[in-house]
Amino acid sequence: MKKLDILTAPYVQEMMETTANLYRLGWDERNGGNVSYLLDEKDVTPFLDVNKVVRQIPMIFDASALKGRYFIVTGSGKYFKNVEKAPAENMGIIRICEDGKTLDLLWGLENDAVPTSELPSHLMSHIARLAVDPKHRIVMHNHASHLLAMTFTHELDEKAFTRTLWQMCTECLVVFPEGISIIPWMVPGTNEIGEATAAKMKETRLVLWPQHGVYGAGETMDEVFGLIETAEKAAKVYTYVQAQGGVKQTITDENLWALANAFGVTPHPGYLGK
Repeated sequence: MKKLDILTAPYVQEMMETTANLYRLGWDERNGGNVSYLLDEKDVTPFLDVNKVVRQIPMIFDASALKGRYFIVTGSGKYFKNVEKAPAENMGIIRICEDGKTLDLLWGLENDAVPTSELPSHLMSHIARLAVDPKHRIVMHNHASHLLAMTFTHELDEKAFTRTLWQMCTECLVVFPEGISIIPWMVPGTNEIGEATAAKMKETRLVLWPQHGVYGAGETMDEVFGLIETAEKAAKVYTYVQAQGGVKQTITDENLWALANAFGVTPHPGYLGK
């Protein structure tokens, strides 16, 4: 049976649109940022012969827990502004091999390109989120400008940081009631930063990398984009509030409890007063 054009696959279109939006917002300058999207084999087979491996790529992390799973991922050193016009050069579809340390490339990453250097961190976060919710398929990393700026000026305490974001926009508590996690500054592209991020991903869908950026995870591309977008909007409002002389009034804990009850969400335990 003739295969469909891979560029028409919904997940390829989503990756093209999302990376373009991330670049447009200024969250992924140069080759900053990366996205990975877990696919089912049934998503891939209408478009590709899964027995036809373009080449194999070694990896520094043992992803045996994901063996046989398929992902579409952005490439290392690739600019998000170029994904839409040259998708096959800037992203690819991979499968985790039996040994966990080898990737089968099934499409894309042309001209000997390789997946993002943050792939180990992504895969560790996928493993962590799948254990929490088997529907979670997206991991997204970018350099959201105002969240990044806040990591220079705000106390890097998870409770305090979360409460500030919740108090900046009414929707924040509803969108991320579990709060936001923070790891120490670490060298990117290492297993160590991936392990630290994945540990936090067991508790929250948002993880801040201080002086670097943010990781988000969830079920769909829109959900994860919107999750980061909401936190970033709150950080932007915080920046405006600080520039205007600081807080004069805010959303109180009583208000936040009323909001949680109205929308049926459970705030992170201990983050709100009674």
